[in-house]
Amino acid sequence: MSSAATGGNFLEYLDILTGGALSQATIFSLSITPYINASIIVQLLTYALPPLERLQSEGEEGRKTLNKITAIVSFGLSIFMSFAYYLTLKNKVSAIKYTTGGYGIFAAIVIIGCFVAGSMLVMWLGNRISENGIGNGTSMILFAGIVARMPKDVGTAVELMFTNPQKYVFVVPLVGILFIAMITFIVLMNEAERRIPIQYAKRVVGRKQYGGQSTHIPIKVCMSGVMPIIFAMAFMSLPNTLSLFVEPVANPEGASVGAKIYYYFIAFFKTQSYGYAALYFILIVAFNYFYVSMQYNPVEIANNLRQSNGGIPGIRPGKPTSDYIQRILSKITLTGAIFLGLIAIFPIFFARALPDMSGLSMGGTSILIVVSVALETVRTMESQMMMRHHKGFLG
Repeated sequence: MSSAATGGNFLEYLDILTGGALSQATIFSLSITPYINASIIVQLLTYALPPLERLQSEGEEGRKTLNKITAIVSFGLSIFMSFAYYLTLKNKVSAIKYTTGGYGIFAAIVIIGCFVAGSMLVMWLGNRISENGIGNGTSMILFAGIVARMPKDVGTAVELMFTNPQKYVFVVPLVGILFIAMITFIVLMNEAERRIPIQYAKRVVGRKQYGGQSTHIPIKVCMSGVMPIIFAMAFMSLPNTLSLFVEPVANPEGASVGAKIYYYFIAFFKTQSYGYAALYFILIVAFNYFYVSMQYNPVEIANNLRQSNGGIPGIRPGKPTSDYIQRILSKITLTGAIFLGLIAIFPIFFARALPDMSGLSMGGTSILIVVSVALETVRTMESQMMMRHHKGFLG
């Protein structure tokens, strides 16, 4: 199965997110991915469907209802993905003994049921971590799955050093330094923010004076996190997933026009091609703008400032304020999108430069997920300890 989860297809994407469980066909093969996809779908629908939008604004009760809807969607997705995975095991890998007749039907039900049960158990664990633990349970499970593959990746690098020391005795340490530099860069960009100064007007009520203080609106450079990469990765991996069900011809010469078009279409979406990298980068930029536009509404921010007697120094309230915030937001979003795009396409060029080390799971997206979750967990622990009057976690 590990040979089928290669080439940038949807199986390789799932295998990274599941910590290698999918390529081993374990019960946790789907891991948290159905729940992640369901959360994305429900989150997008809350901006498109008024009933879901009303639920989002109803506070705790609305949030509970949305969580139930997300769980139902996740269950449906897990059944669909489990069935697709079963077909892959049966047709592509030939890993199932009984494929036809009564035994075949029973085998299909058992295998699909095991995958669905494993996915639901992981989702349940994620919710328990979110309620009783520190940080977001879904992120923590993703973090654990990716980190679980690190010993294997280190072992692969060490093995290459011993089997081919002339080539890799210097290359492997340089790759380690490169990954450390990437982690430093990701931390820097995750913490970077643009602060818009805000000044509140003074007003006198009786003998007391209110307002007059200065503050700021922080706008993070990478406010959308890893979500644009996940959107783009899911979109780009779909064509290669089609090849798992309908394989292209081995040689387009002499094939029909339709077979040729399908062959070159699949070839374009191979992760080794430069066209794939360019389209992947463009999609990440587009999805980043889309995601930020859903999170930030400059008009609403400007109205809130005017209602609270606040304003940006040198900028008139109302439309000039919203236009000013929109201009800053566009520049910040572009910077964050380029950062995400560079991190995402890094593994493509890394695999072309060093094919023997292309199996390393700690690509750009994986590092971004791990570092983001680690930083968020540290911040959560810091706030929890400050609430209990302990000294800082790192101080």
